[in-house]
Amino acid sequence: MQVSIETTSGLERRLTVEVPAAEVEDAVSERIEKAAKTVRLNGFRPGRVPVRVVRQRFGSAIRQEVIGETLSRTFQDAVSREGVRPAGPPRIDPMRDEPGEDLAYTAVFEVYPEVRLADLAALEIVKPVASVSDADVDAMIERLREQRASWDEVERPAALGDRARIDYRGTRGGEVVEGGSAEGAELVLGSGRMIPGFEDAVVGMSAGDSKTVTLTFPEDYQEESLRGAEVEFEITLQAVEEKHLPEVDAEFLKAFGIEDGNMEGFRSEVQRNMERELNTALRSKLKNRTLEQLLASHEVELPQALVAEETKVVRRQMVAQFGGGASFDESMLPDDLFADQARRRVKLGLIVAEIVKSAEIRVDEARVRERLTEIAAGYEDPEQVMRYYLSNEEALNALQGSVMEDQVVDHLLAGAKVVEEPLGYEAALKPDPAPADEDEDD
Repeated sequence: MQVSIETTSGLERRLTVEVPAAEVEDAVSERIEKAAKTVRLNGFRPGRVPVRVVRQRFGSAIRQEVIGETLSRTFQDAVSREGVRPAGPPRIDPMRDEPGEDLAYTAVFEVYPEVRLADLAALEIVKPVASVSDADVDAMIERLREQRASWDEVERPAALGDRARIDYRGTRGGEVVEGGSAEGAELVLGSGRMIPGFEDAVVGMSAGDSKTVTLTFPEDYQEESLRGAEVEFEITLQAVEEKHLPEVDAEFLKAFGIEDGNMEGFRSEVQRNMERELNTALRSKLKNRTLEQLLASHEVELPQALVAEETKVVRRQMVAQFGGGASFDESMLPDDLFADQARRRVKLGLIVAEIVKSAEIRVDEARVRERLTEIAAGYEDPEQVMRYYLSNEEALNALQGSVMEDQVVDHLLAGAKVVEEPLGYEAALKPDPAPADEDEDD
């Protein structure tokens, strides 16, 4: 077998392979002789079909089968001989495959880039730190009361904080605005759900009142045709409801599993849940910040084959997350929607892989089991969740990959400069702003 390779551009390689005709013809003859012993043809006893008949009837198909297998085998042998790592399947173009002539073809493919690691000790990582205070627990209990609030109808003018049940109809130049009308809509006054001025117009109205107001839509309104538009709204108030928060008493505590009505036990349980949520958020924030530092400190040429494959993965995950369903055609969503995220994930994967290789990090199976138990604990049937992961190779690989990233983060934190950033509980729970998209030529 003769092999030559050339760089066409960047990561793209063109491999030219020639296979001796005798190698192909011998394989074809062997396959035909083997077929003659098993093929069934009318007029011949099983295993007694003459080789010439098999060659005449099936020789062309057998030859194509042998050539396909030869292309696959010799390509793998050739890239191994040349010491290159294809980043995706090759595009194979036959150059010569006629009987009696040497088989020749070219294979065009991309290779994995060489990743040159930056000085990882020079990384400066901002580590968020936070704790749960008594005031945070008090605020959480108030939110729990808000979640269980009741609404009672009252006979008085509507005020901020009330829930109003209204009919409204929006018109512009005498034409009804699409989506600008409703009947029996419930609106908490002061919630900011409606455009500026709408909720203020309802304040002071009593049940049965009607009024007409002209309001201007914001310049950044989601519907482009309404940006900056003046619309006349006819509003009728059906009812006013006042919010009532439940008392934090024994009955309230029982709703959260505190059967003995012990307030300290309730506060302790609330604090434990808050600390669990906080620790998860801090871990996620620190991991994301560390990985962003990796991305910012490295330049890596990305194989388009990997980006294309990762784009498909991101699309599938997005459809699954938002419930596209089996009937949803994923191809309706253009690649551009997912390309930036795919590029980031490919780049990060290449950098992390190089760190794993250079530091000889191995995935910690105990941490994988611990993480799986932690994930499963958040579901009603933890055993079912664990069975799903253990039986789904893609899900398990993703979990192992996440744990490996955690191990890489630990490795980086051990050598990098770490600066602590004190945060309040609420600020710690909020994700950091999304990073700006990287240049496409990374």
